Amino acid sequence: MVPEGLHYTAEHEWVTATEGDPSVVRVGITDYAQDQLGDVVFVQLPDVGASASSGESIAEVESTKSVSEIYAPLPGEVTAVNESLGDTPELINSDPYGSGWMFELRLADADALAGLLDAAGYQALVDGS
Repeated sequence: MVPEGLHYTAEHEWVTATEGDPSVVRVGITDYAQDQLGDVVFVQLPDVGASASSGESIAEVESTKSVSEIYAPLPGEVTAVNESLGDTPELINSDPYGSGWMFELRLADADALAGLLDAAGYQALVDGS
């Protein structure tokens, strides 16, 4: 099931505005993505303060099956990373929409969220793959 209220990319990332500041978004990978990867064993996160361009590789997830690039869903600056993933990368498998989040971005343009998929659009993408 694809949670409502989040925004999604065709690269299987989810994005949601953080509480308190709508220009900062939290980013992670979807349940579908973590399921395709298998057991996550290592996560390489971006540096806080790094600039991100939309579609650029910004992080990496290593699983028992493969290594996958994570792409910046929108342009912005990394403001936080989920330090918990260093010790417990399997949080991506067990709670991809919660404690398995990866990083936060301060968006260059807060209206850019409108260009991402909604839950129904993402579900249609997954159903078609």
